Amino acid sequence: MTVHFIGAGPGAADLLTLRGRDIIAACPVCLYAGSLVPQEILGHCPADAKIINTAAMDLDTIITTIKTATEAGKDVARLHSGDLSVWSAMGEQMRRLRAENIAVSVTPGVPSFAAAAAALGTELTLPGLAQSVVLTRTPGRASSMPEGESLKNFAATGATLAIHLSIQNLDTVVADLTPSYGDDCPVAVVYRASWPDEQIIRATLSTIAATVTPEIARTALILVGPALAGEGFDESCLYATDYDRRYRPQTADSPWASWSPDDE
Repeated sequence: MTVHFIGAGPGAADLLTLRGRDIIAACPVCLYAGSLVPQEILGHCPADAKIINTAAMDLDTIITTIKTATEAGKDVARLHSGDLSVWSAMGEQMRRLRAENIAVSVTPGVPSFAAAAAALGTELTLPGLAQSVVLTRTPGRASSMPEGESLKNFAATGATLAIHLSIQNLDTVVADLTPSYGDDCPVAVVYRASWPDEQIIRATLSTIAATVTPEIARTALILVGPALAGEGFDESCLYATDYDRRYRPQTADSPWASWSPDDE
């Protein structure tokens, strides 16, 4: 039997991979991460599936529940919001399951920073402005930050920062980033990206703290960097006429360069 860890995406029920949907539909047991996973996604579960909200469960209880299901010959769908590669707590669960010789699989999901960028209608890596995106957070009750992984250090790179789990520390974020980015650096706060109640707040480092309202106290992503302005960037060489594309058509005269369905 297998425990299938599935990234359920950032919120919108249709931002779920087809693979994730099909695995959910095949598992008689589903454990999901509370209010962060939309109810519509649970609708993919079999009609007689056992569906368990893990919001009030500790790690030992979660593992015991999964172990009981697999010992009964049942595959388990384990749903977490966003993508499993960052801040999902998947690692600690997998470590214990592997110690019990329980098979696991991982299906990726749409991460919240990608949903936030889509909501903003922006590319986070614009030539001449930023070619890196740093996914980070500020220290919280659940996890501290390793030495060296500070906002001040990341700000020194000039990269686009996607700061998770930190809206409650907004004043600290502004204080740490302003010396490197400057008061006028664009900032966007995206609250509940892709959910029906999504909110987008655009400001600068000097104005964002006064712009964000008190009710936005969780489930919000902070994006910071020059690329958010969407202007003043260079064009890449990717589509330049003199760029050696190697594995793609070299010129507009290539047989595929002007292909249309009517050519079939």
